[in-house]
Order: sequence, then structure tokens, then C-alpha cells
Amino acid sequence: MEIDPKTGLPVEAIAWEDLAKSEQKITVRTEKRRYGKVITIVSGFDKGIDVKGTAKALKAALACGGTVKDGNIELQGEHKRQVRPVLVKLGFSDDSIDDS
Repeated sequence: MEIDPKTGLPVEAIAWEDLAKSEQKITVRTEKRRYGKVITIVSGFDKGIDVKGTAKALKAALACGGTVKDGNIELQGEHKRQVRPVLVKLGFSDDSIDDS
């Protein structure tokens, strides 16, 4: 079995994760919280997706804070437009991302 040097996972497992990413139906929306603060919520991840790793990549690319709650990614601030290109770069299908 081949091991990917970058992730440390078997190569076969990475191929399944890429397939799972292309079949997701992801929703991006904003919500107002206490004191008028706006957060961006990215939801719709199925099992088989590394939500914590995706959140970490989004936070690094958007230079913001955030967390994972109940399988959803909550990012601090208004990032509705910037999330789609980052998710596409991470391997998610552009057609499966709904940011309306």
C-alpha cells in the first residue's frame, strides 16, 4: 500500500475523499449574532470529509477566526463571496456550492 508523504494517508483513501468532495451539496450563508456581529456559516458536509481540516484551510486563506460546530464551519466576519474560490481550490465542485 502506498502512503502519501504529504498527508500520511494511504493513496486509496485520498482518492475516495476527492470523490466525496465532488458529491457534496454545500451551503454558504451569513447570520447576524449578538451585538451586530456577522458570521459566515458553511454547511452541508457529509461524513467522509475532514471538516476540521477544511475549516483550518478556510481560516488560513481568509485570515479570520472560526470554529466547527455540529458539522458546520462558522467563520468570523462576512466572507460569503470569498469562500467559493477557496472551496474549489480545496477540491469541492463549483456546481455543488450554493452561496445565494
